[in-house]
Amino acid sequence: MKTLACLVGSAGVASAFVGQAAPRSAVSASMSAAMDDLKSLSDELNPIIGYWDPLNLAQLNFWGQGEEATIGFLRHAEIKHGRVAMAAFVGYTVQENGITFPWDKIAQAVPSGLSPEAQWDAIPDAAKLQIILFVGILDVYSEHSFILEKQGQKHYMRGGKPGFFPALDNFPHPVPLNLFDPANASKNRSAAEKAKGLITEINNGRLAMLGIMGYVSAAKIPGSVPALTKLIPYDGDCMAPFASSWVSEAGAFW
Repeated sequence: MKTLACLVGSAGVASAFVGQAAPRSAVSASMSAAMDDLKSLSDELNPIIGYWDPLNLAQLNFWGQGEEATIGFLRHAEIKHGRVAMAAFVGYTVQENGITFPWDKIAQAVPSGLSPEAQWDAIPDAAKLQIILFVGILDVYSEHSFILEKQGQKHYMRGGKPGFFPALDNFPHPVPLNLFDPANASKNRSAAEKAKGLITEINNGRLAMLGIMGYVSAAKIPGSVPALTKLIPYDGDCMAPFASSWVSEAGAFW
């Protein structure tokens, strides 16, 4: 993955991070390099469309951290959402076909013939919270500067690699396999191979984001996606994951 050096857009803000103001010319040059790097990556991802940012997000100054930190945030966010979408797409496909682990008692207790969205509504609140807590722990672990520094990395908004997820070797609880590349298959891959793999992953993630939204749209509005007319319909609210739980009831009470 290409590294973006995290400098900030003004000498005054830069001093808050490095103790002294960086020369304005150096900051401008580094910011320009970050934008050039982003545009080059865009051309590799899709030579036909290339760099396309209609909202000019890459030129904004998120939380006053500077343009380069903003670009790092956006790149990491896309990779993360792409990974989540790929998992969601595969999970939706599996659940739509009623495939479950034989030892999963919760899944076995859910009535058959339900859409994946309805399956979520049907599982106990404790199971929902367990899933969210697990994902939250992974997210906090991947964002912690101490964990990243122990593995020789920086935060993606501080010059680190967008999309980098630290190995679980330093996890408080012993974990036998890492979340990404558990078999260490990419350990000895060349830099060129890893760069090519990143391009593939981002493009697959973009496709998966369209795919999972297509699934949800087709289930909620039958016929809205002509290629997905056989999906199990869902009459609930996709944007209210706790509509039928104590979380919703507690919110209504307060």
